[in-house]
Amino acid sequence: MHLYPFLRPFAFALDAETAHRATIAALKLMPTHAPPPVPASLHTRVAGLDFPSPVGLAAGFDKNAEVPEQMLSLGFGFVEVGTVTPLPQAGNPRPRVFRLAEDRGVINRLGFNNDGQPAAFGRLRECAHRSEIIGVNVGANKDSADRIADYVRGVRAMAPVARYMTINISSPNTPGLRGLQDQGALEDLLAAVRAVGVRKPIFLKVAPDFAPGDPERIVRAAIDHKIAALIVGNTTLSRPPLKSRFAREEGGLSGRPLKPLALEALRAFRAASGGEIPLVGVGGIATAEDAWERICAGASLIQLYSAMVYEGPRIAQRIVRGLAARLRVSEFATIADAVGTSA
Repeated sequence: MHLYPFLRPFAFALDAETAHRATIAALKLMPTHAPPPVPASLHTRVAGLDFPSPVGLAAGFDKNAEVPEQMLSLGFGFVEVGTVTPLPQAGNPRPRVFRLAEDRGVINRLGFNNDGQPAAFGRLRECAHRSEIIGVNVGANKDSADRIADYVRGVRAMAPVARYMTINISSPNTPGLRGLQDQGALEDLLAAVRAVGVRKPIFLKVAPDFAPGDPERIVRAAIDHKIAALIVGNTTLSRPPLKSRFAREEGGLSGRPLKPLALEALRAFRAASGGEIPLVGVGGIATAEDAWERICAGASLIQLYSAMVYEGPRIAQRIVRGLAARLRVSEFATIADAVGTSA
């Protein structure tokens, strides 16, 4: 029985951040078990890793690696924890998360609030017995004097407990962070990260807000520096027409209103890359049809988070079943065959 429609009014009676912390606390009490079975047609291989399904949990939900096993048990094909920074930080002042219920969106200006990499490392070490894929998203501290050094430190520190690591330079809530997407800064960052020499795949997460020519430049830098995949993208600072009273709040917008921009960004990066580097589609994905559209546009994997606020934590299983059904009536034998077919 799907209980979330009955529980959602109680969750929505709390402010968004309190409700999220209550959700994490409840999930920590949930017994973990093997993930539900997934049809072999949905298995896919990206960056040398075997993903049981392309449906993953985006960074931001489990910032401190408190419930990765529980989320795998709920049917996510992979889980990305974080963003974690070298030192703990409180983030921006509250309130800093807002539900846009009328728009099925979220605005946040959290600012990389997290317990720090050592705390996440200890929790992930307890998950080492699991064969499923847990990635770690790393960022820089807000007051860091050398943000590139923070990313190098994060990659080196978290590599032993991560199946892959994501360099997150896409958050709009740390002043100046997106400046690392500029040409010279990006080249310096990727060169420094590559010089660490870790054997784990490195993903790069970029913003959906970009200028003409940016996708081509970012793709070329990523390929030159052996980045394993690009995650496109994070939240947007732009504001499409919105109905909610929170529409003017500062921060990154996610959820349904982000969908058109995120899809456009994915198509731009697919056109720029020609399939040379795997893409992970994020932003406004709430249904199997959304996931299928993103895959056909060029995403080898997809991630979601905001849709869980409105659909509940079993959304991954529903999308997996929907993708399997869509695949059965398609011309493709496997989900990997569908990647980029509408590009």
